[in-house]
Order: sequence, then C-alpha cells, then structure tokens
Amino acid sequence: MSESESELMESGEAVIESATVSFADLGLSPPILQALADVGYETPSSIQAGCIPVLLAGKDLLGMAQTGTGKTAAFALPILSKLHLENATPQALVLTPTRELAIQVAEAFARYAKHLPGFHVLPIYGGQSYGIQLKQLARGAHVIVGTPGRIMDHLERESLSLAGLKTLVLDEGDEMLRMGFIDDVEWILEHTPAERQTALFSATLPEAIRRVAQNYLLTPEEVSIKAATQTVAAIRQCYWQVSGLHKLDALTRILDAESEFDAAIIFVRTKLLTEELANKLEARGYSVAALNGDMNQQARERVIEQLKSGGLDIVVATDVAARGIDVPRISHVINYDIPYDAEAYVHRIGRTGRAGRAGTAILFAAPREMRMLRTIERATRQPIEHLILPTQQAVTDRRVSLFKERVAQALTTEDLDFFESLVSELETEQEATPERIAAALAFLAQRERPLRLEEKPQHAKKREYAEYGLPRPPRYERGERHERPPYRGRSASFPGEDVGEDDRGNAVVMTRYRIDVGRAHGVSPKDIVGAIANEGNLPSRLIGRIDLYEEYSTVDLPNDLSKETMQILRSAWVRRRQLNLAPDNGAPPPRRPSGGRAHKPYGGERFGIPPRDEDFHGNPKPWRSERPVGRFGRGGKK
Repeated sequence: MSESESELMESGEAVIESATVSFADLGLSPPILQALADVGYETPSSIQAGCIPVLLAGKDLLGMAQTGTGKTAAFALPILSKLHLENATPQALVLTPTRELAIQVAEAFARYAKHLPGFHVLPIYGGQSYGIQLKQLARGAHVIVGTPGRIMDHLERESLSLAGLKTLVLDEGDEMLRMGFIDDVEWILEHTPAERQTALFSATLPEAIRRVAQNYLLTPEEVSIKAATQTVAAIRQCYWQVSGLHKLDALTRILDAESEFDAAIIFVRTKLLTEELANKLEARGYSVAALNGDMNQQARERVIEQLKSGGLDIVVATDVAARGIDVPRISHVINYDIPYDAEAYVHRIGRTGRAGRAGTAILFAAPREMRMLRTIERATRQPIEHLILPTQQAVTDRRVSLFKERVAQALTTEDLDFFESLVSELETEQEATPERIAAALAFLAQRERPLRLEEKPQHAKKREYAEYGLPRPPRYERGERHERPPYRGRSASFPGEDVGEDDRGNAVVMTRYRIDVGRAHGVSPKDIVGAIANEGNLPSRLIGRIDLYEEYSTVDLPNDLSKETMQILRSAWVRRRQLNLAPDNGAPPPRRPSGGRAHKPYGGERFGIPPRDEDFHGNPKPWRSERPVGRFGRGGKK
C-alpha cells in the first residue's frame, strides 16, 4: 500500500487492498460470486469478512458498524446464498428507518441477485400506493425490505405473512430508535416466528437497542468495525446534484470550466459504461480511454503510461481496474456514479492529491443518493461542498481563453510562412479580407468542440435554472406579477427566529401546521415525528415544535414543502386517524360527527381493502393493544 493510501485510513482499520480473504473464501454461492465479479468487487471489506461467515452459519448477529462500511452486502450476500428460490414467500425481512434506505437496500439485493433466476425483492414503505404493494405481495417475494410502520400495516391486515420467515435484519437500529420506531420494531419482532435468525446492525448501542438485542437475539455473535475515515486534507471535495441536465452534458461543462484541470479519472460502476462514456467523450473532442477488467495487462499498462506521459487526459475506469494507479498529474477524480459505500469513495479520491499536491474530487449524486452523500461526509469527517454547474457563458469564456492561448503559442513558436502564403491565395481567390479568412479557419478548428454553446430560447429559461443546478431568481427579477408572500408562521416558541436546520446546518424557515389527531386519540409526539419523517421522507431535524391538544395537534415544518409532500402528509395515518395536514390559521377545527371518517384509508374499497378493524373476511379483528403480546416471539407465549 502506498503512503498516500495509508493516509486515507485510520491506523486501526484494514484497507481493501490488504485483505487476505476473498469472497470465495467466505463460502458464498457461485451465482453470488459471479454477481460480485460483475459489479467489480474482489475482496470483502472488514464488516463483510466479519459478518458473512456468521450469518451463513445461521447464528444471530450484533453488528457495530457505521453506515458506509459495506454492511448492506454483509447481510444481503449470505441471505441470497441461502434462499430457496422455488418458494416465493418471504424468507427474509429487512427493517430500515426510512423509505429511501429501504429502496437502496432493495436495489442492492437486486444487484447481487443478478444470476438468481426468478428472484424477487419487494420494498414496502409509506407514501407508496397501497394497492401497488398489495398486488406485488400477491405475486410473491423472497425478500421484503420495509419501514416499520408500513410493515405493521400489512401484518395487521394480514396481507403480509411471515410464517416462512428465516432471517430478520434490523438495519440502523439506533436511527430507528431516534425516530421513535423502536416500539413498532419490537411489535414486529413479537409477530415473527420463534425459529428465525436475527441480525441487528447499529452504529451505537444505546440502552433501548441493547435491550432489544438481549430480548430478541439468541446468543449473538458480536462484530464491531471501525469505519474508514480521514481523507487527504489537500483534496477539495464537492458534489453536483443530478437534476434535469443529462450527466454527460454536466460532465463536459465541468471539465471545460475547471481552471486547474490537468488529468482526470472518471469512475463508473460497470465495464460497459467505461467504453460508452469514453466513446462519447472522445466524440466531443477529449483525449480519453477506457480502463476496465476485460483489458489484458499489456493494454492496461499502455493506457496508464499514456496518462502519465500526457498522451491521454482522461481515463474512464471501474473501481477494480483503477486500483494501483499512481499518476502524479491526476488533478481530478470524478465520481460519475456514486460508489456503493464510503470505503470505496475514500479509495477512489485517493488517486488525486498525491505527494502533497492539491486535488479535486467531484461527485454526481441523484436526489435518492443524497443519503449516501451524507454518509460519506460522516465517514470522511469532511464536508462535501455543493457545486454550482458552470453556466453556458462560463464554459464559452473558458474555451475561448484556451483557444487564444493556443493561437498565441503558435504565433510565437511555429513556422507559419507556408500558411501565410496560403492565406494570401485565399484572399485573392475568394476576395475576402484576412480577418474573414481567419474567422473561417477558426470555425473549422473548433467544429468538433464549439467554442460557444448554443443559447437556449427564451421559453426554456425556466427549465434552464433546474438543468444548470442554479437557484431561480426572485419573481420580481423574473418579471412575474407577484412576489412571494411574506412568511407568516414562525414558531411561537422562538418569536422572530427561524427554526430547524437543513443538511448543511443552515437555518430553515418554519410554518405551523395543524393535524387532525390529538391526546384524545392516544397520540404522542414520537408517533407524529415517526409518521411525518417516514411518510413525508423528512429528516427529524426539520420537524420542529409539536403541541398536543385534545382533538388536534400542531407541528412546525419547513414552509417550502412540495405539493407532493403535502399530499402525502395529508393522507398519512396515525393511531387510525388521517393527519389531514394543513396550515394552522389559529381557528379551532370543525368537529366531525361521532365515528365519522373523512376518507377511507389508502384508497379503501377501490383496492379491496377492508377497514382496519376487520379482516378480509369481514370478521372483527382486535386492534394492536388488544392482541396478545409475544404469541410468536422467542421466549413469549405460544
């Protein structure tokens, strides 16, 4: 391992290159090993090497690991290796605190199960159509990944059966505790078969999580892994959130506008994409080559040598193919595809900033990948700044500047006598001025890579703001009729101040909203926080003061909630009541007739769903508090 790579890790953490075991040594099935080879994984991370043998042996597991250490693969790979594909009923259940994480985990399962014919994983989370989930459950799934609230709903309605469950994974246990889901998690645990394997992953072990481990895990093996951390301080890290503009167009703008650009490695996830992206960049005038695992050693060495000598400026590579590259002139590392874990990110950006030189690492992150971005920030202990995509004018100015530099260099260093006589001939033959001829020659020289980007028509300006990642100017600057109405709803607890913080720690203006559930319905603040955070996909830091009244409650939320989020929160349910979220105008809400409901839950009869107090046969069904506790739980009543 090189000195620069050793700087990337804490002294107590093993790096991937130094691992002595392979995935084949861990006992994974051949289809899983083939999928890992396709993805580009060669050796397991520390958490994977520690957990996979335990889970393959059927033992319970308590894993202490930060997010971003590769723990999703640590439980997904052994689960997939032990599945019985002929049985399309849930054999594994993974509980996650948020719907975003549920989607990511489900995608990871699908990726690792590439060579398992007929495999089906189903993410279940709040905010998604209940009818869609019912249809998918009816078709069958081998693995269920979901949030506690929606899993409880399906268990209560008996639309989800866990009778054949073999493995249960609690992912990010401390985060579920912080969001108020721990009681729901215990309820689910009590309604799963006693003969099951349980794995609990948590970054910390607060008392409540420790109690869950003691009550529901049977003599668990403990695996504790310290996360990879420090990155080189000389590396400037930034990200662009993918929105509107195609990633390729954004990439070319960044390459053209970066003033200190010398050479770059662009990381993608697949071998195929290395070839595709390299060909597209080459067509746009860049000196670029692909680097992937399908290339023989001679071709690989030739590409690296060209990069060192200046024959190439850009290499598009996968993680595996880029290992061992040490080229001092690499000034930029661009994560065109976000890595699967923080450890891979640390190794990627270590290709720049070598030997004390400055370097730049740029990450492309889609909205659903922002969680991984924050995970990387925590793991590296360094903030990743938001990158504003260069404008058309900035790219044009940069290209013109470089063009002028090349022309000036040619004027002073090259023998131009032959070309002067050629211009004189053109002047006579075409009856054109030297300036006009020079302009035509400049046009031909820049045809493959135009100096000036095409201007967008005026009607496309609104889309332009979103594509470039730029904030739209105020309405009065855009020539629209009205300015945004002044803020009306600061919290009464903090008069004259903004409440809440976004992901960057900046203050967020809050508005007070009213919801149709209060103390009379048995609701608690943690119920409200859990519902809003899970259904509306809002971090708990953006949920402000909550005041409980007899028939309703108020809660402070950001005043710029999207229409989609507002609609989801209006339809969300807490304690068998719909929230009906609306801005608080200070007036008491209208009282409904006793027993009345404004809407049927999740679409009601049009999806064939019975009321929550009846089963699918119309028979009365006891509510959660009336059910016997622990009737299926390990050590509980049978």
